[in-house]
Amino acid sequence: MISAVTINKLQLLLRGGYLPYSALSNSLRDELLLEQLLVVQSNGSHRKLYSPHPEALQSYLSLQYEELRELNAESLTKDYCSRAEQAYASGNSKLIYTRSCPGFMVNSLEPIEASINEKSFTIYPIDGTLQFISDWQNFNIPEDVIVVGVENMENFRLIRKQQYLFCAINSKILFVSRYPQSLDLRNWLMKIPNRYIHFGDFDIAGIHIYETEFKNFLGDRAMFFMPEDIEKRISTGSVERYDLQINRYKDYKPSTPDVQVLFKLIHNYRRAYDQEGYILK
Repeated sequence: MISAVTINKLQLLLRGGYLPYSALSNSLRDELLLEQLLVVQSNGSHRKLYSPHPEALQSYLSLQYEELRELNAESLTKDYCSRAEQAYASGNSKLIYTRSCPGFMVNSLEPIEASINEKSFTIYPIDGTLQFISDWQNFNIPEDVIVVGVENMENFRLIRKQQYLFCAINSKILFVSRYPQSLDLRNWLMKIPNRYIHFGDFDIAGIHIYETEFKNFLGDRAMFFMPEDIEKRISTGSVERYDLQINRYKDYKPSTPDVQVLFKLIHNYRRAYDQEGYILK
């Protein structure tokens, strides 16, 4: 159960404020640091917490904790009020928390023809750039394109250095980023018929993210990506990452068959493997 005091502290983070490092419980702080939703700022012996992506933090909390869903609902009711309207009325565009830039980022290994409001364009960012889809409600791609969701930003940004992993897929692939984390990506995936493959960390948290945020909503269209050498990778993976997650997920068991083999490997070796390890150096 999350206390009212903790909720007030989280609301401060959502407004862009700072908290002392010890202000949150160890378990909640470690969880949000692990998800890269909080960052530690040090000033001598003093450490503070802040969120570099308040929208992502808000979405995560509302998805993971029943008692925090109102945090997300509250923000959604205020989406209509743009920062421009606030500034015009008051001279202060930050009176109310709003989403200035909804949407998600996309990437590709080859040109993909897409459209927004029936206006065609090509998705094929050159190295060093990414494309952002803001009007996702009217964003369409061919039905035979496979959508691959990339959990971590470094993997998404350097997707060409992981091209070897996807050679067996005989379709064009649109890579989408889970960050900045919001419901926009999942809502878009729910409205299109395309297959979805989740490419994330090979740990208990990664499996949990896949099941709770994607599989439960997309059903048979979704699957978890596992490279052929995953057992070898996990056997040399991180003991610390496993130990950090095992207490939080001690009662969790995946309900979908496509991740149960991976789940057993993780527990057999008592290790986890970060997807960044697949980026060619």
